[in-house]
Amino acid sequence: MENFTVGSETERLIIKPLEIGDFESWLQGFESRLPSKHRYDEGQIDMSECTEEWFGKLVEKHQQLASEDTAYVFGVFLKEDHTHLGMIDFSTLVRYDFQWGRIGYALHNQHWQKGYGKEAVAEALQIAFHPLNYHRVEAHINLDNQSSIKLAESIGLEYECTRKGFIHEFGEWTDNLIYYKNAE
Repeated sequence: MENFTVGSETERLIIKPLEIGDFESWLQGFESRLPSKHRYDEGQIDMSECTEEWFGKLVEKHQQLASEDTAYVFGVFLKEDHTHLGMIDFSTLVRYDFQWGRIGYALHNQHWQKGYGKEAVAEALQIAFHPLNYHRVEAHINLDNQSSIKLAESIGLEYECTRKGFIHEFGEWTDNLIYYKNAE
């Protein structure tokens, strides 16, 4: 299996698949999280099982998902010192005549309100359209996740619809707002 190495940079950020050498930065990003700020923020989590060996298996799993065109997972790092800020992922929903994917994004809460999310997700969408060759990318957002809605709208994703009973989470089938962008 050939390693998936596609990535991109902005003025402040590096967006790339995780590599073994990212372990310390990745772990520090999670260990430095602040307490949860709302329902969609995991806040501080137990990272005790996340050894370097465990991380190596995670990197391998990400590479396998990319080789299967199932999912593409990117770490977001601060260019100046390689601080791990969060993650962005794309899942392939359908290829064939659709070329349709879903985007997910999460920034460690200690890095919120600095514009990193907007900068990273906007740049990642460029990767989604080329070289990943999605024609359409959707964000599936909970109705009350105002931070995610604001981010999606700020980078030009358009509200399309509300899908009823769309995802099973929090012990029930919940509705999601669908925001999308098509390749130019």
